[in-house]
Amino acid sequence: MSLPQQTERFMERVMYASRWILAPIYAGMSFILLALFVKFFEELYHFLPHILEISETDFILTLLTLIDLTLVGSLIVLIMFSGYENFVSRLDIEETTEKLEWLGTHDYASMKIKVASSIVAISSIHLLKIFMNINATENDKLLWYVVIHLTLVISALLMGYLDKITKH
Repeated sequence: MSLPQQTERFMERVMYASRWILAPIYAGMSFILLALFVKFFEELYHFLPHILEISETDFILTLLTLIDLTLVGSLIVLIMFSGYENFVSRLDIEETTEKLEWLGTHDYASMKIKVASSIVAISSIHLLKIFMNINATENDKLLWYVVIHLTLVISALLMGYLDKITKH
């Protein structure tokens, strides 16, 4: 084997092995999930003792916050597992262990669409929270919230459309 071929082979092996640099990043997302867990139960701890005293609007706003945190947690799990499986290594899960059905079924394109859809859902909940408490928001800020949300919606739709036409 010639020196250029050896060099090429070495470079390819180094590049392929470098995917493992992502592994600690995906593992670190577990800590983000743990922080989200703490924040969720902090919200719940402050919410439950006052459940009979708060107004309907505050009740709905708190529920939307909890739903928002749940969606973010689901998004973290999706990115953590799908990203690891797509870019680092397949998860070796024993036959006796319960396996999530969607594991191994998301390629990069479908993961991108799911992330975009989740971001739109999270943005929708945030916008709904703002509308529920509209008196506390200035008109110019409200306009920007709507414009940003619509930009996210259009971006997600365009990504889905582009994904659809590139598959045909």
